[in-house]
Amino acid sequence: MSPAPVGRWLTRLKPDVYILLILGMVVLATLLPAQGEARPFLKVAVSLGIGLVFFLHGARLSREAVIAGATQWRLHGMVLAATFLLFPALCLLAQGLPAWILPASLAPGLLFLGCLPSTIQSSIGFTAIARGNVAATVAAATASNLLGIIVTPVLAGLLLHRTGGGVSLDGLQTIVLQLLVPFLAGHLLRPWIGDFVSRRAGILSKLDRGSILLVVYAAFSDAVAGGIWSRLGALDLVRLTLVCGILLAIVLCATLAAARAARLSTPDEITLVFCGSKKSLASGVPMAGVLFPGDGLGLVLLPIMIFHQIQLMAAAVIAQRYAERPGSEGDAPAATG
Repeated sequence: MSPAPVGRWLTRLKPDVYILLILGMVVLATLLPAQGEARPFLKVAVSLGIGLVFFLHGARLSREAVIAGATQWRLHGMVLAATFLLFPALCLLAQGLPAWILPASLAPGLLFLGCLPSTIQSSIGFTAIARGNVAATVAAATASNLLGIIVTPVLAGLLLHRTGGGVSLDGLQTIVLQLLVPFLAGHLLRPWIGDFVSRRAGILSKLDRGSILLVVYAAFSDAVAGGIWSRLGALDLVRLTLVCGILLAIVLCATLAAARAARLSTPDEITLVFCGSKKSLASGVPMAGVLFPGDGLGLVLLPIMIFHQIQLMAAAVIAQRYAERPGSEGDAPAATG
């Protein structure tokens, strides 16, 4: 392999800036957790921020883009099966790992990770780099997130109840009021605010991500007050990283094997590999904030944060490999159709 591709791969393997900011919130909460009178105000700000995130998700949703790629039902079914069947099943199996591999305090977070929808932005971005079927990726990732608003909390509640945890009925009701209602409001208002959202995409994206940073800070402020770092050590984080890496590797291999067995075209294979192997940090953090209030939220968020960075690094390498395949230029029309 020539030095140029190696250099490009190494460049794409650099840590995601957003993840570094999230880690910064963890450090800030560890050193300066919200205390006293600031906590009620922070709780209100977090609730508003979570609602804003899903309102903007709804406002960005383009019905035209979904319709353009929504005809490939077999491909979308395979993506949803990987997201909401394969992932949860693997994470449920991981609950049986001994505590010296997966600490019991981190097991619920890993199970919640398995129930999350796929990403939208990074799935589309990496599919485009890899010269895959971008239209199908838009449709599949959007469908995953739409279903995830309901499927994720219900599935997480069922699986966590089976393992001794659970999501309360109040939590499910809050999901509807704090996530689904803002999402639907944003989407219904799209004919009037869609142009504004598109023109201010950069600013609103920062506002969107800032809300998630606020959720992380609040979560770890409570977690620090609950003694999270006395319950977890550096070795526990290393073990969790290895478990997340193995989980991702299994799903990547499974989606690739399924694509080859179904004889999907290479652009469609790329869609399945990227959409089927990703989990959404943008949806996962606010959902966890609603479903797991209190000092246990920090433990739930750790697997999501670690898995997110691993999936970005792996996708960067895989996308570059696909992009350099012989004859990939000939697949380009499928990426836009």
